[in-house]
Amino acid sequence: MKQRVSQLACVAGVLLPSLAMAAGTIEGDVKQQATNWHAIIMFLLFVAFTLCVTYWAARRTKSASDFYAAGGGITGFQNGLAIAGDYMSAASFLGISAMVFEKGYDGLIYSMGFLVGWPVILFLVAERLRNLGKYTFADVASYRLQQTPVRSFAATSTLVVVAIYLIAQMVGAGKLIQLLFGMSYTSAVLMVGVLMVCYVLFGGMLATTWVQIIKAVLLLSGATFMAIMVLATVGFSPELMFEKAVAAHSKGIAIMAPGKTDPIDSISLGLALMFGTAGLPHILMRFFTVSDAKEARKSVFFATGFIGYFYILTFIIGFGAIMLVLNQPGMMETVVKNGKSVTQLIGGNNMAAVHLAEAVGGDMFLGFISAVAFATILAVVAGLALSGASAVSHDLYASVIKKGKANEADEIRVSKITTVVLGVVAIVLGLVFEKQNIAFMVGLAFSIAASANFPVLFLSMFWKGLTTRGAVIGGFIGLLSAVVLIVLGPTVWVEVLKHEHAVFPYKNPAIFSMTLAFVSTWLISVLDKSRQADEEKAKFEAQFVRAMTGIGASGASKH
Repeated sequence: MKQRVSQLACVAGVLLPSLAMAAGTIEGDVKQQATNWHAIIMFLLFVAFTLCVTYWAARRTKSASDFYAAGGGITGFQNGLAIAGDYMSAASFLGISAMVFEKGYDGLIYSMGFLVGWPVILFLVAERLRNLGKYTFADVASYRLQQTPVRSFAATSTLVVVAIYLIAQMVGAGKLIQLLFGMSYTSAVLMVGVLMVCYVLFGGMLATTWVQIIKAVLLLSGATFMAIMVLATVGFSPELMFEKAVAAHSKGIAIMAPGKTDPIDSISLGLALMFGTAGLPHILMRFFTVSDAKEARKSVFFATGFIGYFYILTFIIGFGAIMLVLNQPGMMETVVKNGKSVTQLIGGNNMAAVHLAEAVGGDMFLGFISAVAFATILAVVAGLALSGASAVSHDLYASVIKKGKANEADEIRVSKITTVVLGVVAIVLGLVFEKQNIAFMVGLAFSIAASANFPVLFLSMFWKGLTTRGAVIGGFIGLLSAVVLIVLGPTVWVEVLKHEHAVFPYKNPAIFSMTLAFVSTWLISVLDKSRQADEEKAKFEAQFVRAMTGIGASGASKH
């Protein structure tokens, strides 16, 4: 158990979702060790079942609509579960539980950041997105603007977000499979890459959706079991659980109160998580898999419920780990940090949920949780690959290169070629970044989505004055500023590049880069006095009517 958990620490370091606030790093090699046969059996069952689902989906994937949007035939409930599966990551499960374990109340505040983005999507984005779009969010952003520059920007930002996400997910999955099978890291990454390509290449969105649904059910089931077992030890009394946790924790009653964090960093992180969610291309793409705007609203409603329930469970799991795992013999180790001996959980605080899984369910349940962690990563990777492929084939090839005159067969062929290329790129990046600190990458993806995609998408739907020039230049300013500020910030400049002081003092740049994107997009649009800009503004009324009523919108197979 000690060696197994020590290796899992490497996985957690790369999975945690915000600029290493809750995570460490992945550095060095994972040593080979005894194989976890329980996890292997459950993992193989999952892979076999999902490959059967992919075969079933492949027989029903005939058109571009089937490939990109599952033919628009997914129900609101199914899509809500799939969205939850796409969004509830192993990072959330391990990372937020670890934050609650370490900081108590502050962990709950942090987890809310991932949840509050969904009302934004429900009330501002979902219905209009479904009524205006076809396969990607670029359909909406370019609805009344010039197709070529706007789609080129949207595809660029999509591919940047997808690449960043893929690196983190591939390394995390590779470490996890290496742990479960005792195989080399290279073979593990190859396995993950091949499975990802199979799901998307043959089954398209239909297979990806069902992989995400299956994963969501497994993760919710596992977390529910852990929470129930924790509460059962205290007679289902949350008050008693908190009392025991306070008694066990070194901070005592202080874990039940807010701690001290930099307010600007906290607000910036909150903005990235809130508005970045509404700009993630693989999340936005899911709204085109349902038949109409009503089902899109249902999707967000159910997704919000599942995600909110999941984060409540992580809160119970975190306090349960304080109560049942902290200071327990065989689960603590002494390590040297900065020349001082420190007692911590074996593998670090990120392993709190893993230790708790063994404490409440034994080795069999530990194997189940390990398999679920892999299923979580694989579902996210498949969704990312599909959104990247659609950006290239639908936005760049069909709309920019072919000027909207590409036939479906060619578009699907380009999408499948892109999927294979993305698989190869993901494998290569996974191998290249194995020993690097990449915990900041998921946070960077949220910051880019909030700074580049969200401002352009939001203003295109709600502001008559938006012009092509403003959308493209403002969007690129948001994208570049987010990347540059992350590199100059403490996470990269100090922790990765080993400089003494950061040029930019904050870990989370969204409050600055998103503001810059909005202001520059507005200013450039206002200053654009061209005839093309006047024509684009004149088209807003027709767009607004369709966005609000759905008149002119139809199934995913028709625009």
